This record gives sequence, C-alpha cells and structure tokens, in this order.
Amino acid sequence: MVGIKRYLVIGVSALLLNQAWAAPEPETSESAQAVPLTQIRTFVETFETISAGYVEALDDEAILNKALKGMVSSLDPHSEYLTKDEMAEFDEQTSGNYAGIGIEVEMVDNKLTIISPIDDSPAAKAGLKAGDVIIRIDDQLVSGMSLQEVITLMRGEQGSEVLLDVDRDGQIEQYSIARAEIEDSSVSSEWLGNDIAYIRISQFLGNSSKEFREKLQALQTQQPIKGLILDLRNNPGGVLQSAVGIVDTMVDDGLIVYTDGRHEYSKTQFKATTEATLLPKAPLVVLVNEGSASASEVLAGAIQDHHRGLVLGTETFGKGSVQTVVPLSTGGAVKLTTALYYTPNGRSIQAQGIMPDMVIPQAKVEVEKGRFFIKEAELKGHLGNGTGGKERTSSDVDNTLNNLAVSDFQLFQALSMLQSAQQFLVK
Repeated sequence: MVGIKRYLVIGVSALLLNQAWAAPEPETSESAQAVPLTQIRTFVETFETISAGYVEALDDEAILNKALKGMVSSLDPHSEYLTKDEMAEFDEQTSGNYAGIGIEVEMVDNKLTIISPIDDSPAAKAGLKAGDVIIRIDDQLVSGMSLQEVITLMRGEQGSEVLLDVDRDGQIEQYSIARAEIEDSSVSSEWLGNDIAYIRISQFLGNSSKEFREKLQALQTQQPIKGLILDLRNNPGGVLQSAVGIVDTMVDDGLIVYTDGRHEYSKTQFKATTEATLLPKAPLVVLVNEGSASASEVLAGAIQDHHRGLVLGTETFGKGSVQTVVPLSTGGAVKLTTALYYTPNGRSIQAQGIMPDMVIPQAKVEVEKGRFFIKEAELKGHLGNGTGGKERTSSDVDNTLNNLAVSDFQLFQALSMLQSAQQFLVK
C-alpha cells in the first residue's frame, strides 16, 4: 500500500497514511529496457571528475548522495531523496510533538517561502507571515538546500534561539526566535452568538478528525448549532484522512476526494458515510485564503462540489499533489510525488487552487468610536412599546460585531452572512 508521511516542522503536504511499498526490484528479463550505457558512462566520468578535482575533498558517499538528491529534487518542488540519517530524522518528526518554531514552508521559484505560521507558535508570535521568504538560517544561506536540510537547521533544543533573515516585499528583516515544543493539537472552537459555532483548524494532524468531532459534539450538547464557520485560513494541510473525516462529519453521501497516478496504489477514493455524519444540514461557511493548502483545499473543494456550504475568502495556494515515502534497501528513502488530488466533480487542485464562492479579502476596517447617540426610549415622556416589548436604550446596543469587523473582517463577513441566513430558514 502507499505510505505517505507529513512534515511536522515545515513542508506543505496532504498525506495518506497507509503501509509503505518498497521500490520495485530491478528487471532482469530480456524484455527489460536496455541499460543506457552512454549516460552511465557520462555519470561515472562526472563522478570521477568531481572526486579528483573539486576544490574540497568529498568522499564517494557524499558525491552519490548529492547526485541522488539532484535527480529527485529536479522532478518537482515536493519530491526529495532522503539519506539514512535524514530518514531517521523524518520519522522522529512524524512521531508527535517537537521543538521548533512552527512554520510551514515550500520552495516557490527556488525560494524558501513561508506558506503559513502555525497558530500560537513562536513563528506566529514573532510576526512571520505567509509569503515571507527565508534567506538565511543562523549563518547559512538556504539557497540550494533541500527541505529536509532546512528542517535540520530549524530544529534544536527547546528554548534555544534560531536567527532568520527574511525578505518581505523587498525589505530584509531579521528575527531571533526561541524554539519551543509545538503541541500536537490543531482544533479550537467557540460560540459567536445567535447559535452560530466557530471551529478553527490550524493544520490536519492524525487526530484532527477525532478532535473536530469532539468539539462539534461538545457544542451540540450546549445548544443546537444553527450555523457553523469552519476556519481553514493559513492551514497548510497535513494528513488527508483527517480532512476526509471532517468532510464526512458534514456530508452524508457521495465522493469526497480521489487521487489518480501511474502506480496502481496511487488510485484511491474516499466517500462519505451516513453513519459518520453529525451536522448534515446546518448552514456552513468555510473560510480560506492564500495560506490554505493541500488537505485544506481538498476539504473546501468537497464542500463546494456537494453544495454543502459557502467557501469565503481568497484564492487558495494550489497544491494538489500526493507525496509517497518509498523506503530503499539502504535505509534511505525517496519522497516521491505519485498522484494528484481531484474534487468530487473531477477538478484538479494542482497549480490552480480553490476559488471561493465569495471573494472577500482581509481588510482593515475603522469603526467610529465615542459617537454620542440616544434612542427613543431615553426621551422623557416617551410612549411605551405597543405590544409590551422590552425597551432598549443606547446602553443596550451591542458593539461586539463592530469589534469583530475591526479585528477580523473576513470572519465578520462570514458571521454576518450566517446571521442573515437565519432570517430565511424555515423554523
């Protein structure tokens, strides 16, 4: 079966969790393709030239590792050769909590670009933003490094400092950030008033679907949910099954996502089940932005195709490929792009992303404060309410929505839409 793992420190992925399959044994039959002797001769000559003449002495293993890394990384931005030591580091990163700064990055036009900082991480608290380009880590330029090499530099002892040189819109800024343990939790929830629930998913971990169900059930025990805002902004992706499980909670039938590639094991389908559905009817708004990638896009695309809710925000990142970690006999591995994701209606996410149903950019809103006003109920000798209703004065006016418009305009728009929709629902 296909085995795909995720980067916990950095790297945007939507990953399948299945048993790994090994690289195929070399063909020995007469039908096997002839070995390209000319190209092998060229490789050997290049190898010997580097070994004999490069300005610094390199042993044979170092040269071969560089050759393998170049061969795999030249395929696409997400494929990578991992040495035995790097594979051990990779396995450690997928085991749970870790000490780092909490950013998800991707190579974009050969630049180490931040896709999103993880919520409440040291990186987010330091002010790093989606779109920032990391130029230097401590005293080392990142140009030409692989993602795994970058991960090794970023990780360290809890509390230790890492120094980043970051390019933001042509201006170089330097950040000194203390590494911390990044908690293996990704789901938070709260009420936004008028029976409207808000659930934030910062990344898709192995337990995110379970966490989501628990948060949803806890909210439902408090009062009926008459509207849900699902926030996937700056969610870089993660474990595909978690995203599928969350869609299954809100969609009771039909295809959620499928993958397709050359290898038979790369052809998979995920479908919704009635048994898993907890919230099949309540109005739903899914918030996305340019930092929503991979599994986030799978979820948003499924909600769109099933007409289950409204996708609101800005156009997503556009990573719709599947990476498989294929172990090698040496103890190393190849992280190889093996398939593409497709939404239920057959749309490919790759290099395109998800276009929201309603494009709402994040904006700064200035709300007038301190403006004096009075209401009829405050006038001396006013008439009472004709039906005995409670009178309302200026002190009864709730400014909560105004405050939300200032702090998070996109969320304010989502909440306003759901509150308006409640007026038209059949009671």
